[in-house]
Amino acid sequence: MNRPIRSVLAAAAAVTLSVASIASVTGAAQAWEPKKPIDFVIMAGKGGGADKMARLMQTIVEKHDMSSKPLIPINKPGGSGAEALVHLKQKTGDDHTIMVTLNSFYTTPLRQPGLDVDIMTFTPIARMAEDTFLLWVHADSDINTVDEFVDAAKAAGNNWIMAGTGKGQEDQLLTTFLNTAYGLDMNYVPFKGGGRVAKELAGKNANSTVNNPSEQLGFYEAGKTRPLAAFTPERLELFGDAPTFVELGQDFVYFMQRSVVGAPGMSDEAAAFYQDLFAKVFASDEWQKYRHDKSLYGDLISGDELKAYWMRERAIHEVMLKEIGEI
Repeated sequence: MNRPIRSVLAAAAAVTLSVASIASVTGAAQAWEPKKPIDFVIMAGKGGGADKMARLMQTIVEKHDMSSKPLIPINKPGGSGAEALVHLKQKTGDDHTIMVTLNSFYTTPLRQPGLDVDIMTFTPIARMAEDTFLLWVHADSDINTVDEFVDAAKAAGNNWIMAGTGKGQEDQLLTTFLNTAYGLDMNYVPFKGGGRVAKELAGKNANSTVNNPSEQLGFYEAGKTRPLAAFTPERLELFGDAPTFVELGQDFVYFMQRSVVGAPGMSDEAAAFYQDLFAKVFASDEWQKYRHDKSLYGDLISGDELKAYWMRERAIHEVMLKEIGEI
């Protein structure tokens, strides 16, 4: 039996009202604008991949007049990112504080439960890329292959210095992989920021690093450092002569997120503004060139999809930290 015409009209009216309400909310969300400069926290030191990314995004926003208020970069690298995480947590409900993250976003709260930081409470704005890693040595060394690297590191034992960023972070996880996979006993020495790590290798104060391309590129182009292999599924275009560890028989691939998050309890209107802002940054010619030039992977994701990504990556890093005895 057909539904009464009145019921059909009522249902149609309800749908129309619902759509209008959604449009009204969306319009309000899009209409929100920052009322003061935006604190753009970076949970790493100056000169590293996260810092360079943040300052590029700041430049893109200013160049294209994407925001009525500027982004103000603030480096907070202390405690392997703990300083930045606690700072953002304390900014609960703040619509004018956002943060650039890396994988210490997962590892530091796992390693330091006393921080009482739950990353799932942060506002998901945008994953802008996944950064890559390579194994690097100084160009003046006689090491040109991973086999030669293994021989040299074995001979040096614990005197072989692997410089990295922070304790229990990405670089230490990769160092532990290399120690385990090749029977090495490298001495992992942490520094604040990938830029400093790159300088330590270029200055011959370390024997190797696992820097991102953006951190080591200047020294590589100056002929001071040499990439031996990449922790990627396939070879990186910029370093075509460097094989992947997969090619070398090691079933190991590792990426680092380059994401932007907001303070816990940020308003929906502000979250929508920032998601739209960084979608524009992602689509810009400058960002797309940077992704290509720095060998970045990954598409733009935000909202619930980004939160699901965090959950998956946190679980993976929890397993890795347990394997190396960090938790």
